[in-house]
This record gives sequence, C-alpha cells and structure tokens, in this order.
Amino acid sequence: MSVLMITGTGTEVGKTVTTAAVAAVAVAAGRSVAVLKPAQTGVRPDERGDADEVARLAGAVTTQELARYPEPLAPATAARRAGMPPVRPHEVAEAAAKLAVEHDLVLVEGAGGLLVRFDDEGGTLADAARLLAAPMLVVASAGLGTLNTSELTSRELRRRGLDLAGVVIGSWPDPADLASRCNLVDLPVVAEAPLLGALPAGAGAYAPADFRAGAPTWLAPRLGGAWDAAAFTSAFAP
Repeated sequence: MSVLMITGTGTEVGKTVTTAAVAAVAVAAGRSVAVLKPAQTGVRPDERGDADEVARLAGAVTTQELARYPEPLAPATAARRAGMPPVRPHEVAEAAAKLAVEHDLVLVEGAGGLLVRFDDEGGTLADAARLLAAPMLVVASAGLGTLNTSELTSRELRRRGLDLAGVVIGSWPDPADLASRCNLVDLPVVAEAPLLGALPAGAGAYAPADFRAGAPTWLAPRLGGAWDAAAFTSAFAP
C-alpha cells in the first residue's frame, strides 16, 4: 500500500501515536514516509501539531498540513468559526497522491472519527479515501464501549465500499481490565477485520529511541512489525 488512511473510532483513541508507530517501522525498513494531516485543530501557529509529533517519535518523515485552525473543534466547525477556508476531500486526495509520487508510504491521519466533517457540505476522510481507493486503518480504544463504535465504523466503511485493512488498539492498559481483555476476542468479530496491533498505554511519552525500538513489537506483519494477534489474545483474553 502506498497510501494508508488512519482514522479512529472517536477522539483520544491513539491515532497520532499509532501513525507514528507505523511510520517508525517503515522508516526502520528503509522506506521513505510522508505524513499528511489534512486539518489540524486546536493548535496555535507556533505550536507543534500531530504531524510534528509523529516526526518526533518516528524520525525522518516528511510532514504536511493542509490547514490549521485555532479552536479544538471538528474541522468544518473550526474553519467556519475562524473565517478560514475548509479542507475539501479532493484536496486531501490530491495532496496525498502528490506525496505518494516521491515517497514509498503516505500516512493520512484524520481528525476524530471517520465521519468528522471537513467542510459544511459533509466531506469526510472517507470521501478522500474513496477518491484515492486507499485502505483504511481504524484505531480503537481497548475498553468498554469500543465494540459499538468499532462496529459502526466498520459498517460505514463497508457501506461505502472502502477497504478496512484492520484495527489497532491505540492504548493497551496495564493492568488490563476484564472488558479490555474480552474485547481482544470480540473486536475482530464486530469489525469483520483483523487486529493489527496494540500499543502500550503511554507510548507517546516514550523517548524517541525507545518508541522506535518498541514499535515493531506493537504492530502486526501487515504493518511491518512482528506483533502476533493470536499470541497476544491468548496471553490476555479470559
């Protein structure tokens, strides 16, 4: 895959740290990587955004933002309130396609969940993925409530005819509660897609060298790592 879209089942589920892990593994394998953040919200011009954080953790990646809005809101709302132009799905697709010409892998990190709106016409990351015919990686939370949001996201992807590459748990707790451990079995069932990784809680706070060393152990071979879903599930599922 030359372009991979990364979305979440909601906010604060670990999209940025998962994007960084995928990027780190690819960079370690000698691949050139670009990270595209179509709409960065809630960050001032002088602050670091999500793409900057990916670069800090993953290493030598190209980063690009298409727009930055000051208030921590959905991109369409943030753009409207700031009196700034919104980002359109075709702009996301065009930017990703251009980056793909010069990079082995382009990671496009969305904002919030799959159907968070970029513009007032209802454009979403799913629309950009359709234009690119790019697979989607879904980042989900570990605990109670994740089955519903993961299944809803998966159903919408299938309804739109999009390719769901798999699900990554963006923050695996230590110790893991009963719901999280049971969800290892149930998540791939409700999503109708494989588990492709589990990142330890707090991984985003690791020193970059430690993060890069750990990343391959958090992601499955399809994402370039060595994480074994069956072994992980066997170790934690009740």
